[in-house]
Amino acid sequence: MALVAPPPPEVLDLLRLGRIEGSGSPLHGCNANFLIALARGGRTCRAIYKPQRGETPLWDFPQGTLYRREYLAFRVSEALGWGIVPPTVLRDGPYGIGSVQLFVDAVDGQHFFTLLERYRATMCRIALFDCLINNADRKGGHVLGDTEGRVWGIDHGLSLLAEPKLRTVMWDLRQEIIQPELKTDLARIASDAALRAALEEHLEPDEVAALYQRAACIAESKTIPFARYADAWRPYPWPPI
Repeated sequence: MALVAPPPPEVLDLLRLGRIEGSGSPLHGCNANFLIALARGGRTCRAIYKPQRGETPLWDFPQGTLYRREYLAFRVSEALGWGIVPPTVLRDGPYGIGSVQLFVDAVDGQHFFTLLERYRATMCRIALFDCLINNADRKGGHVLGDTEGRVWGIDHGLSLLAEPKLRTVMWDLRQEIIQPELKTDLARIASDAALRAALEEHLEPDEVAALYQRAACIAESKTIPFARYADAWRPYPWPPI
């Protein structure tokens, strides 16, 4: 059951084919990322550009793959029909190949901890999504509320490893019952040929297999199975926001 309509094709076309104005404004972060402006056919938007060459080497993630994981998180979110991740594409930019994600016009001061009470059902979907993609960096500030009242999840570069790596601030949701329609969505992605092709293009075979194993296990779970996928040494991200 698709809960959220997919982004209009023109949005993805603008991200993928739009002219990038200048070299972008650098933003704070462990990896290089830039706020850029794009224009095409009279349309404009802002986006976050994360080039491969700006990725900081990490001991537990293959070097040069974080931008691909950002993109694949969007593909998984869309295959589920959950609309968690802003539209994201892979493309060349001023500093080479990278991910380009539609900028979220977020309300200042809103994050997981301030939004939880009002958007609990949405947070449960994000929590399930994090279990599925094995998200190692779900800080509170990686959940945004936009000016139109929609909640988004961002910053998924540290995800999709084969071994358990989940780090999240959402542990208070671990006893939430998984709704049947969400289990149906999780089971359905196994037959999504386009998603499988994208995963196989950008991930190692064991990483692809692990994602589908997680999908099957989560679909059979009663509650959100954080503990099954948690990093054994550090199940919380730092800083929490």
